[in-house]
Amino acid sequence: MECPLLRPHPTWRQRSGGLTVGRSEYHEPVMADRVVSLVSEVAPTVIVDATFGGGGHTRALLDAVPSARVVALDRDPDADPTARGQQDSRISFHLADFRRLDEVLEEEDLDEIDAAVFDLGVSSHQLDVGERGFSFRQRGPLDMRMGPDAPRSAADIVNGWPERELADLIRRHGEERHARRIAAAIVRNRPIGDTAGLAEVVAAAMPPGPRRRIHPATRTFQALRIAVNDELSALADGLDVAVRMLRPGGRIVVIAYHSGEDRIVKRRFARGAHGCVCPPDLPVCGCGAVTELRLITRRPERPTDADVAANPRSRSARLRVAEKVPPPAGDAA
Repeated sequence: MECPLLRPHPTWRQRSGGLTVGRSEYHEPVMADRVVSLVSEVAPTVIVDATFGGGGHTRALLDAVPSARVVALDRDPDADPTARGQQDSRISFHLADFRRLDEVLEEEDLDEIDAAVFDLGVSSHQLDVGERGFSFRQRGPLDMRMGPDAPRSAADIVNGWPERELADLIRRHGEERHARRIAAAIVRNRPIGDTAGLAEVVAAAMPPGPRRRIHPATRTFQALRIAVNDELSALADGLDVAVRMLRPGGRIVVIAYHSGEDRIVKRRFARGAHGCVCPPDLPVCGCGAVTELRLITRRPERPTDADVAANPRSRSARLRVAEKVPPPAGDAA
């Protein structure tokens, strides 16, 4: 029997001429001033906003560099600027996951880009709309899909996965040390019907202790969202394409919100900056890897007090930047 949560979300209503979307306001973009500073330094002509959301970073970038154009991607139909009545000929929006960045750039007939911006994780809008199922603070369906292309909902995982797989997921993607207790509680309380019910089950499974800084269900909801949307493997794919398509001197800026995302970004940038990975005692390089990136940030930058005041979501943000270097002499440009 078809799970009703796999049908298009109520805010993804089709109508003649486009989409009718939910009207929850998008919040301030995270670390926007810093992103603009880093990108505008390379005098960009073509910028990729791989996680468009409410378009906050795009608007800030176009205000700073009016002559630029932005190729914007988002898998959430609610992010479509045309559907929200926002028209700008400098923005080309694609309803796509950033793992499809190569297809989008081919469609745009682009051989290279000047900059790419990735603002990862869930958007403020998605959290604010309870019917999307991302928030434990609002009652809603166990959905958590960022777009209708996701093959499963959070309900499929919560009510269908074996206890051991649930525990592994919550531990791995949520970095939750009480994952086994939580998974056992979820299985005992099946079927769980909505986000509020899941949050209650998770909170009750926690052992007594000092007052926690975050809600007990935060890490479990994070883990489910990452699994539903296959976020980490999509990130790895998207970074590879963005690095490959950057022109020499172009920059890639990534804002991550938890260690799993940040680890992938750190390792990809480090690999690009290191070049050859052969053993040091090998007289001739056999791997063929070359240095392709220069690290602009050796350590992740954190938001300022002003950033957090403008958007509390930025509190956990970690920003990393790398710049494409020219290929070695003799290699194809």
